[in-house]
Amino acid sequence: MAEYGVAKFVLPGETESGDQHLVCCNESGVLIAAIDGIGHGAEAANAAKAAIAILRGGVGEPIISLVAACHEKLRSTRGVVLSLASVDTKHGLMTWLGVGNVQGALVRVDKKNGPQETLLLRGGVVGDHLPFLQAAVLPVAKGDLLVFATDGIRADFVRTLFALENPQRAAERIMKSFSNQSDDALVLALRITGIHP
Repeated sequence: MAEYGVAKFVLPGETESGDQHLVCCNESGVLIAAIDGIGHGAEAANAAKAAIAILRGGVGEPIISLVAACHEKLRSTRGVVLSLASVDTKHGLMTWLGVGNVQGALVRVDKKNGPQETLLLRGGVVGDHLPFLQAAVLPVAKGDLLVFATDGIRADFVRTLFALENPQRAAERIMKSFSNQSDDALVLALRITGIHP
């Protein structure tokens, strides 16, 4: 259903990244998340991992409900910012939302629906102060490329995306060219390979 690649940068002096990702598939679709624990180091990583533990069981669940569940469970942590997408492979639809500053872009292989979409981000911190959550629903097709990047990556990476790039190469290229080197960074690139009309 999906082919993906990930590139990570850990801030020098830290043992692990506060930026984590999740790609989970079941028969109905794929759940994709990029999560940035507030700050960096072990405490940030623990908050991000706590969010992943909640999301992991949520393939097929409404993503607004998943973010609300994360918010409740993360109140005792530093909190996280995240972007989340759920791809319904049966109907060719993707639902996505972002809280905080994890950039998201969808590049379409077929330009008739428009070449690229950018995720609307809402200010807030999951686990601290949650904005009004509103998810967007987009049509997707086999071959479309979804990219999430945490704030250690400069936002202008979106101008360099093209749908046919190998996901792992795309993630590594974006990391190499757009990392600001002053924060943890993560790039997750995912190609939708299975849409079943």
